[in-house]
Amino acid sequence: MLSVAIKVLEKEVMPKLKGKSKASSDSILAKFLRTYEKHCMMSQTSVSLSIKQGIQKCIANDTLITKFVLSNVETASGKLHPVSLTPLLRTIRDERYQLGNELCVWGIQIHPQDIANLAILLELDGRTIYPFSKLEITYHVLDLWSMERLGIALPYSNLNSLVLDYSKCGDDGVNKLICGLEGNRKLLTLSLCYCDLGPQSGTTLATLIIQTAICNLLLSGNHLQCLGAAELLKPLAEYAKNFQQEKKTNALVCSNSTSRDTLEANEDENINSKIVNKNTTSKANNSTVTALESTRKKKKTKGLKKKSKKHDPGPWLAKLHLADNGIDRRFKQREENMWEFIQLLISLIKNSDYLVEVDINGNAIGEQCAVQILEALKDRKKEEMPRLKIKVTPQISSVTFEEIFKICSKKSPAKKRKKKIKG
Repeated sequence: MLSVAIKVLEKEVMPKLKGKSKASSDSILAKFLRTYEKHCMMSQTSVSLSIKQGIQKCIANDTLITKFVLSNVETASGKLHPVSLTPLLRTIRDERYQLGNELCVWGIQIHPQDIANLAILLELDGRTIYPFSKLEITYHVLDLWSMERLGIALPYSNLNSLVLDYSKCGDDGVNKLICGLEGNRKLLTLSLCYCDLGPQSGTTLATLIIQTAICNLLLSGNHLQCLGAAELLKPLAEYAKNFQQEKKTNALVCSNSTSRDTLEANEDENINSKIVNKNTTSKANNSTVTALESTRKKKKTKGLKKKSKKHDPGPWLAKLHLADNGIDRRFKQREENMWEFIQLLISLIKNSDYLVEVDINGNAIGEQCAVQILEALKDRKKEEMPRLKIKVTPQISSVTFEEIFKICSKKSPAKKRKKKIKG
């Protein structure tokens, strides 16, 4: 895991100090590392090698660290004490380090006190703001209290991405987490892969999507099955269908309004030309011209108001991952449940302009359902809607699988042919 963490840190773009010497960045990060080591010693915990080597690399490159990756990697000699999250949080607070954007906690033991300290750091109540935008806590079981405390902190944080993969929080944990997310407009990505979510979480997450601005929902490796997945898609498909119908109605109204305004404008021009040809200077004629111009302006204003109408935000998604969720005919799932899910997915494909990625790989949907998805993708392409990337199980006919792959793949840009220069 250490090599993975170091590679991630090498790819991370870190800001260089402008107008300051290299010694300045050295002193900031060197002091940060010393404080971190001191807190680890005082709490009788081990220093994370991924944190230490990441800081040392930043010092060598004259950059400031923006991504903290905390992982528990055993050294060749072994460790007497585990890696802990709290010493890093205390270091960030003591040094008032405000340049951290991402905090990744991979596979270390986390206690409720660690979660409490993390929640306090994320909340924007103090004098110093620590603007972390992404939080990852993976490969550790989070209890109900920890999920609830994180949920309470979310509305007061700057987080736009929360990843809790392999946390095994279950349905009750998700209920605790989303208690603090009602009406939240900051969080855009929520990843709960391999978290032991069952069918009842489908309804819970559907309510969450309606109430928040989440546009990326990653739920691979759970047990939503057909019932849970269908409950999740119901509000999405319904909203997308209504939105598409309203969009077409508005386009038709606007086109009719434009043609009507054109005819009326032509009639007004004919009347004006007749009035000018008479060369009359009477007040009655002047008032007629003024009345016509005012009427024309009112009609144009009404047309503009119709065109500039804005739609209220609704429950739509850009990315939806449901791979390996038991969406098939096993475990006493009926044929109707499978077709209900497929019909909702097809409606979403046909009507959602915002949907760009769907992953239902690892679910044995069968050949007939795959053909229905393919037809929906063809209809989407005919309507010139945005391209949709979709992953399906390869356990279907090779012909259907290849057609779905082709219609979802990006077209290679045409090579410009060089004109031959005649000598």
